[in-house]
Amino acid sequence: MELEIIEKLKDIRDPEIPIDIVSLGLIYGVQLKDKVAYIDMTLTVPSCPARGFFAQYIREHLLKNFPNLKDVVINFVFEPAWSRDKISEEGLEKLRSMGWNI
Repeated sequence: MELEIIEKLKDIRDPEIPIDIVSLGLIYGVQLKDKVAYIDMTLTVPSCPARGFFAQYIREHLLKNFPNLKDVVINFVFEPAWSRDKISEEGLEKLRSMGWNI
């Protein structure tokens, strides 16, 4: 089910960089324990103003799409720090197709 959760997280786009949070490399891990999904996630910068948005939206999105989950816990981590090299090849292709020089 962890892989299904990761696939569903691809529905969520970063508010500033126009690709999903998985392709952007913001999701570091997903674990399921006792019907609770634990998401390790980073942000492009620790002071990102979208932190609260992500925590609430991810939780609501996953609970809506996986009714068997009891809860979703977002754990923001900053080690290792996010950098451009965390962006997947698919994410890089999407950004290039939109004219980003990356």
